Amino acid sequence: MKKTHIVGILVIAVAIVIIMSSVGDASTYVSFGEAIERAEDGDMTKVHVVGRLKKDMQGHIVGMNYDPLVDPNYFTFMLVDTNRVEQKVVYFNPKPQDFERSEQVVITGNMQNNVFVADKILLKCPSKYVEKEIQQNTASL
Repeated sequence: MKKTHIVGILVIAVAIVIIMSSVGDASTYVSFGEAIERAEDGDMTKVHVVGRLKKDMQGHIVGMNYDPLVDPNYFTFMLVDTNRVEQKVVYFNPKPQDFERSEQVVITGNMQNNVFVADKILLKCPSKYVEKEIQQNTASL
């Protein structure tokens, strides 16, 4: 075989390995109900859950517990998924910056002992441009 054939085969092999490893890391978007069902069936694969933070009448987040002096790597909060199912979430890392300002939260993890243990938290914060646009439109009136 020529050297170019061998190099081509190696490139294809590396591409296959990369694709297979990324497919193994892929997880699906589910509700808390489905995450609970998967856990009851013994399926401990990682899933994504999209939701909003539960807030009281004053706008404070309900069930948020983070005390960095006691344990900086323990953070809990309540999340309401798209089906309006409320679930306690535990995150064994520091609280993400601007967590209180987030509009929507995407968590990755799985159910363990009636709580959702998150490995990753992705925040969708309000756009900094929306407020400026509203102020400019109001000022022009």
